[in-house]
Amino acid sequence: MNAVLRSLAIVFVSALPLLAAAQDDYLNHVVFTNSLTPDGDFYTSGNAVAPSTLETAKGKLPVERGIFLSPPNALRLSWKSVASGSWDAEIHVVNMDNRPADFHGDTLSFWCYAPEGIAAAEMPQIRLEGSGADFTGPIPLAEFAGALPVGKWTQVRIPLRRLASESVRVFDARRLRSVYFAQAAADGKPHTLIVDEVRIDGNVAAVPGIASPLSVPEQLEAKGYERHIDLHWRSNDSDELAYAIVYRSLNGGEYKPIGVQVPGIHRYTDFVGAPGVKAAYKVALVDKQYRQSGFSATAGAETRPFSDDELLTMLQEACFRYYWEEGSHPVSGMTLESVPGDGRIVATGASGFGIMAIVVGMDRGFVTREQGTERLTRIVGFLEKAQRYHGAWPHFMDGATGKTLPVFGMFDDGADIVETSFLMEGLLTARGYLSHSDRHEPDPQERALAVRITKLWESVEWDWYASEPHDGAMLWHWSPQWSWRAHHRLTGFNETMVAYLLAIASPTHGIPASSYYAGWASQSQQAQEYRAGWSGSQAGRLYANGETFEGIKLDVGVGEGGPLFFTQYSFMGPDPHAVQDSYTNYFENNRNIARIDYRYCLRNPGKFKGYGENAWGLSASLDPDGYDAHEPNARHDNGTIAPTAALGAFPYTPQESMAALKHIYRDLGDRAWGIYGPVDAFNEGRDWFSPMYLGLDQAPITVMVENERSGLIWKAFMSNPEMAPMLEKIRSGSK
Repeated sequence: MNAVLRSLAIVFVSALPLLAAAQDDYLNHVVFTNSLTPDGDFYTSGNAVAPSTLETAKGKLPVERGIFLSPPNALRLSWKSVASGSWDAEIHVVNMDNRPADFHGDTLSFWCYAPEGIAAAEMPQIRLEGSGADFTGPIPLAEFAGALPVGKWTQVRIPLRRLASESVRVFDARRLRSVYFAQAAADGKPHTLIVDEVRIDGNVAAVPGIASPLSVPEQLEAKGYERHIDLHWRSNDSDELAYAIVYRSLNGGEYKPIGVQVPGIHRYTDFVGAPGVKAAYKVALVDKQYRQSGFSATAGAETRPFSDDELLTMLQEACFRYYWEEGSHPVSGMTLESVPGDGRIVATGASGFGIMAIVVGMDRGFVTREQGTERLTRIVGFLEKAQRYHGAWPHFMDGATGKTLPVFGMFDDGADIVETSFLMEGLLTARGYLSHSDRHEPDPQERALAVRITKLWESVEWDWYASEPHDGAMLWHWSPQWSWRAHHRLTGFNETMVAYLLAIASPTHGIPASSYYAGWASQSQQAQEYRAGWSGSQAGRLYANGETFEGIKLDVGVGEGGPLFFTQYSFMGPDPHAVQDSYTNYFENNRNIARIDYRYCLRNPGKFKGYGENAWGLSASLDPDGYDAHEPNARHDNGTIAPTAALGAFPYTPQESMAALKHIYRDLGDRAWGIYGPVDAFNEGRDWFSPMYLGLDQAPITVMVENERSGLIWKAFMSNPEMAPMLEKIRSGSK
């Protein structure tokens, strides 16, 4: 999987602020480099009014795989301009959560290739559109490109000052939304133009063909799996680096360019598609003037058949890398909200999940125990100094300073007790793991870290978040400025059960076990309205459900049970086998929710492409239209499958989850798999595969697979002495 904007869903390995800054800078310049899909690029569109024509692939611009400047593909514009008709081709900037477009530079540049040549008078127009209904007037491409020769790449550079605003609002290039090519002279002849490397930059002329002074990449390594080969190298990435370019030789043949990698990232995943493939690689660097450095030394590997057990280890390690490499903030070690995304924003809950993934990594040998302990120590040191509110952390923090970041708006400037619960779930797992070392002699560093985690655990004022008169429920948010204004009660069944479990278990700021039934499982009118309001269903409004969906009786759950993250987030540490209340056993209940999801996707009432016995799993994820909590009903199912759903359900549906893993890896291949493992989500009917990874996605896969294989994380969390008494209180409670 190549890794430039459209396909940045791969692992980043930087551990230094300088490299993180390089990644941020890259995203501030690139509009298009490569497409993630092989036919039509999702983030484009094409339109034509007869008698003019424009070739499209289901309304998208075709992806050109045979001719490109930056491998492995480019965009193809094939048109015929006829009087009284029109056509336009849009290249759309990829929207990224929490990272609005912020382009830096004074020049729009791109590369053009005409297989048959195009005269200047036959060239299209170009215009730009911003994100605020602002746009420029048209400008003839020929003014800057001239006539295009046959079969030769030409860089076009257009000063942004030449693109005058034609909208009511002044055009703002920093908020660029789209680049348009459009009909100009109506010559009535067919033309084809290949476009690649669309950027906003300084006005620096390209000088390809001359050796770059950039240093040569070093220590290239290649590791073969069943269908892909992972590459890793080292290089000193300067400000002049545009990208690294990867070359491959198959079975001793010629080296050919297969993909690029962005500054600060020294990994690449190459899907060769089958076992038994031998490949050799070399890597070079390309600077901003498109000059290439010398090559690294070569490295080779061979793919081979994998057993189911080997596939699971491969999956766990790939997902673990999010939290160990670029998905980890270079200063704090906390987990970034998304990759690519805003490099400042770390997510408290995702960091808790990441801690559990690191414990798996330590135990599986993905990193050494000493390396894992060092990373956990860095995270704990950051948390000890970060902003807190009655012991609770906010949802988002600046990963360098620990300051609260109100990502969700003005009122999101204080504590988030649910995110704090997910974080503490991870910290207590680490404490349990370190306190029950398999070493013959206790390690002083591990013992000291466990003591520091205990102090953080005992300082969270859980009772504060259940102290106000709000129908016996805990409240999600509190702010020194706004108090309880964000009056969001924690009422089940959803992902927030662990907040009650920890609050009841707390040795210093505990709440009574009766709060579980008065708040979480409340029967009050307010609780009933809350459940029915978010679900659109009366089923489960009294916490207990009792209805049958897809032939399966559901004890607890709202509607059809909800998205599958409900069965994961509160049960990565707490063992659902041991969580029993007056309504159900939560392993059995979670398994039924997963089975309902599976059978719903198998039945596929929406007739969505790709659904079936090996393609299922609805959960919160990005989708072609934004973000939603997808679940098994017509209200919240739009054809988007989230791999974290089925793969995080391994303890509940091991056979069905394994089938999903094999389909994602073997069938969807490089569209759905990168160095972080499976992408956030995909929608085959709309030919959309997420260009991003989310910090909440990958750890549930690593952790829940481990819980199915060995029970490691469940055992580590449940070994904490506060857990058994808490569960007994809930088990012996009454409705």
